[in-house]
Amino acid sequence: MAKVVGYREIKDRDSCRYDGISMGEVMLRIDPRDVPTARMRDNLRVFQGGGETNVACGLAYTFGLRSAVLTALVDDPIGENIRNQMREAGVDVSKILWWNTDSDGSRTSTNKKGDLHNGINFTYNGSGVIPSNTTYYRAHSPATRLQPGDFDFDALFATEGVRVFNTGGILTLIGPRTAELAIEAARKAAEHGTFVSADLNYRSKVEPDKSKARAINQKLAPYLGFLVGNDSDLSDALGYDTRSKKGAGFAEWLPAYQETIRKVAADFPNLSLIGTQWRGAHNADLVSWAAVLYDTKADEWHVAPVRENVPIRDRTGGGDSFASGVLAALLKGKDLETAVNWGAAHGMLVQEVPGDITMVNQAAVEAEVKRAMAGGGVKATR
Repeated sequence: MAKVVGYREIKDRDSCRYDGISMGEVMLRIDPRDVPTARMRDNLRVFQGGGETNVACGLAYTFGLRSAVLTALVDDPIGENIRNQMREAGVDVSKILWWNTDSDGSRTSTNKKGDLHNGINFTYNGSGVIPSNTTYYRAHSPATRLQPGDFDFDALFATEGVRVFNTGGILTLIGPRTAELAIEAARKAAEHGTFVSADLNYRSKVEPDKSKARAINQKLAPYLGFLVGNDSDLSDALGYDTRSKKGAGFAEWLPAYQETIRKVAADFPNLSLIGTQWRGAHNADLVSWAAVLYDTKADEWHVAPVRENVPIRDRTGGGDSFASGVLAALLKGKDLETAVNWGAAHGMLVQEVPGDITMVNQAAVEAEVKRAMAGGGVKATR
């Protein structure tokens, strides 16, 4: 097996076309605003988003980096809408694999009757003690049909050049061969000296059988340089349990999580970074928030300040934005202290705006880092 690239060995910018590539599912999200989905009638909002592709959007929009997505869409108005939204975020959409609607007999063809359709979800944000809830329609989406051979990874990683490749646990579970594709991509990226990142991102609504997720991630993890996973993901999707009480505060949770992560690092010595955001959800509108990064080779922990009792508007995308904040700092040559703070701030800020992806720039991330480290409040700018 090829040597896995560590975070200190990320390729320089001039040698690569892309700073970051994310591979995964992207869906059209319908947001009923403050009305539960069963009662929605009008005043709806539409977003695009996906656990893996959100990372590419954050890299491009917030941090001004060159990112692209590897995904699949049906070539119809819904697919165009999703593509156009990603374009607006600054993402290169030229690598999308399109399914035509001509019924031409090819593998990447469907009809105009919707037998194959772009993925859609309805996400109600929740309020107070009513939790956020998402209803998915993805069983017949083109992303579920992705398989090895759909993308030319040798051309991408060797010829064009990619500094960071990112994927995750949603893609690996949505289709019969998507896990094979993710493992193929991670292996090829490692062979060509690309730093590989993955978020475990376990979703029981994607695959209720945790043993399937664990078996896949045990095969994927040996190709990773950076693993993102909170304590529940590490248990559900990798099989490592953390000894902390449900609802534990950050101070109690952290040493238990550190114990788990050291076990993971020992079992997967290829990992140079492991980390996660920490969310203490008090209700649907109020969270406490922090983040940690572990440098496995130096045996050093980097911890962002805890933000206590912060009102939020939309909890979707916080973990994805944590990952993109960390990766952006690494790509820009920052140290791990900066990386964990960018990740924590970006993950916090995305929850302050509607939708799955960020609407803030790097200056706002840096300002939030400064505010949190100083323990300051918020004042209006006029």
